[in-house]
Amino acid sequence: MPLEDHPLRYKLANELHARPFPSLAAPGQAVYFAIKQPKDAAKRDRARDRAHLIALLDRFGAQHPKPDATHYFGDLGKFRLKWEQHTEFVTYTAFLDNGTSRPFDPTAWEVFPDEWLSEAPGAHITSAHLMFLPMPEDEDSVETTLHDWFVPESLAVSKVLDDSAVVAGDFRIDTSGHMRFAVFTRPDTGHRRLGRIVQRICEVETYKTMSMLGLPHAHELSRRMGEIDEALSHLVSDMNGHLSKPDETLQQLLGIAAELEQLQTQSAFRFGATGAYDALVSQRIEVLREERFKGRQTFGEFMTRRFDPSMRTVKATETRLYQMTNRAIRAGDLLRTQVDVDRSAQNQELLASMDRRSDMQLRLQKTVEGLSVVAISYYAVNLVVYLLGPLAEPLGLSKAILTALAVLPTILAVWLVVHSIRRSMEK
Repeated sequence: MPLEDHPLRYKLANELHARPFPSLAAPGQAVYFAIKQPKDAAKRDRARDRAHLIALLDRFGAQHPKPDATHYFGDLGKFRLKWEQHTEFVTYTAFLDNGTSRPFDPTAWEVFPDEWLSEAPGAHITSAHLMFLPMPEDEDSVETTLHDWFVPESLAVSKVLDDSAVVAGDFRIDTSGHMRFAVFTRPDTGHRRLGRIVQRICEVETYKTMSMLGLPHAHELSRRMGEIDEALSHLVSDMNGHLSKPDETLQQLLGIAAELEQLQTQSAFRFGATGAYDALVSQRIEVLREERFKGRQTFGEFMTRRFDPSMRTVKATETRLYQMTNRAIRAGDLLRTQVDVDRSAQNQELLASMDRRSDMQLRLQKTVEGLSVVAISYYAVNLVVYLLGPLAEPLGLSKAILTALAVLPTILAVWLVVHSIRRSMEK
């Protein structure tokens, strides 16, 4: 087509096929582990993940993945390796076609050299040993086998994908340090279907473990939230009465709101990731289309009883943190409004006081103005007397009479001048 391709067109289309399911045949086994950096795993240097993979491939003379690859699947001779790079973790899965006379034999893990494992760019977050075997003719023997391999109290067993296989696991770490899972397949189960079952079991275990990382964080956060909630409740209760120092109370509320916002920011990624992983666990179990086997609990029932309460705890903590943050903000707004109202009342009293002082100043000014007229008139009369003094003798007037005659006109003239000046200033 005579159209310019979007730069991401092929990358987005190929992403749908970047992580194919393996093709497996029973009997066989798989050993699987995931590594994660303890802190800031999402911001890690992913080149180290790829370098660690290449170090393993070089030991077996295998071909390297593409520079920007986040997935690898290849034949390393003794086993086939599946490597996946995720947002927070990296997984390695080795598929061994040969069965073993000893179920869950720890020697299967020797495909990963110890010195290579010690150089892993992260910590061991989970691992699992999976056995996939043909379904025996006598299904009752499966229950006996599972009783020997797993802890009965926490064992989960179910038929999956229209009874094409039976999967089992107890989600406990065995003496070798790994989870155990078993898959018994029907004779007509295809290799790709078996690969999908094994892959989904690995994903259930990994996503379950990753989602559980939010629980310790929720517990730690709950303790601090309890302390903050008590302080916040006291401050809100004090707001119902008379506050002697509302400004200080407002500062305390703002400090609590700021700390809650900080806690919410710090926990946003972990709680968000927990919710996403929880949804993936439920989705992976749902697509298995479980049916009950011999009255045993299914994987879904196990998660409902053992896993969902932890997820509800995390969700409740997240909701509580959000609600406490909103409470602190609302209380701060209410107190700020109260402080503003009090300040408005104080400002009104101040303005009224200023009006009174202004009125007093006006009255004083008028009083001073009258005194000024008198003072100015006194000096003006003397000037008039000095000015008209030579005319008093020809007119037959004494100085005292001349002074008396000049007083009233002088006072009137001074008052008119002062009044005129004040009116011009007022305009």
